[in-house]
Amino acid sequence: PEAPATTPAPQAAAPAAPAGREAYDDGRDSSELQVSNVRKVIARRLTQSKQEAPHFYLRRTIDAEALKGFRAQINAQLESTGNKVSFNDLIVKACATTLRTHPEVNRSWVDEKLLQHGRINMGVAVAVEAGLVVPVLHDADKMPLSEIAERSRELAERAREGKLKPQEMNGGTFSVSNLGMYGMDSFSAVINPPEAAILAVGAMKQQPVVHEGEVVARNTMALELSVDHRAVDGAVGAAFLKDLAEVLENPMRIVV
Repeated sequence: PEAPATTPAPQAAAPAAPAGREAYDDGRDSSELQVSNVRKVIARRLTQSKQEAPHFYLRRTIDAEALKGFRAQINAQLESTGNKVSFNDLIVKACATTLRTHPEVNRSWVDEKLLQHGRINMGVAVAVEAGLVVPVLHDADKMPLSEIAERSRELAERAREGKLKPQEMNGGTFSVSNLGMYGMDSFSAVINPPEAAILAVGAMKQQPVVHEGEVVARNTMALELSVDHRAVDGAVGAAFLKDLAEVLENPMRIVV
């Protein structure tokens, strides 16, 4: 005789995934997060950069003692105005100044063409909730330092509020990414296409160095230049970073 049919015991329903997310049974208790359009653009552009641009990296640690004193002097003069100049403002201006004498770094490789840019438009990386955006200071080499400081703060605030206009994120020819405020000694930045280079800036810190024949504590700062080898050769990038370091170590050259 046939065995009597049995009804399977009801199974408890799986808990519903949070709205807008899909649960994954991968042994890691994972769930899918919503991805913003900004994050999608970041992922696409940085993947493109690492796949297409042959990066090479140049590193230099500078003596930042004079730079620290120069900033303090400027901010003392600006105290009555309520404005302040950051180290990043000084670095952005120094890069723009140095690019004037190294135009071969102010280039892009686009569709098998080498483009020489006549304008120096500095991108300044800003961390926002959705990821990373790079507002652009157009003609930064022609801006006084006070204007770079004011404009950078304004763009950073509007970036965090999601209010940047498309034209304020386009047209960059060189970028600066600074993680010194997070205590990072140094890091390698991914080039922001179609630019040919980006400068990564680490934290200012005191360490023992040999200065005028004696071991003393001095403020130092690590710089790392990521370069697209299609547009810029190694010696060209090294010459730029050498001169940039000299400008930062003699900061009066930033403004004259």
